[in-house]
Amino acid sequence: MPFDLTLVILLILTALSFFSHNITVAIALLVLIVIRMTPLNQAFPWIEKQGITIGIIVLTVGVMAPIASGSLPSSTLLHSFLHWKSLLAIAIGIFVSWVGGRGVSLMSSQPTIVGGLLIGTIIGVSLFRGVPVGPLIAAGLISLFIGKS
Repeated sequence: MPFDLTLVILLILTALSFFSHNITVAIALLVLIVIRMTPLNQAFPWIEKQGITIGIIVLTVGVMAPIASGSLPSSTLLHSFLHWKSLLAIAIGIFVSWVGGRGVSLMSSQPTIVGGLLIGTIIGVSLFRGVPVGPLIAAGLISLFIGKS
């Protein structure tokens, strides 16, 4: 069996995630390792194409669950338009969504930056207790600096 540098990198990142107690990233990496080492590896083109969309759907379901379950009453949502902190949160939410959209476009049009974004995100998640939503926002911020969308 030939030496597989990609597998070694995935294993190192998994170990780093475990040692930094970021189980979410470790599980994601283990899933990718299993996919890579089994016949499921044929699904990678589909995962690469649809993975971000599916992830955003799952994330959105998680964020919207309190509204759907009723644990965040609609009256609380309506009152959010009356408090300066909530209005600031709305504005920041709009800005971050816009930046993330630019990030998706940039990642599609300039795939050479994806490696750096992924490394930066993994370091941020593993060493600084971040969450792995960074690549889209990071790409969007890069697009603001380099003038691409």
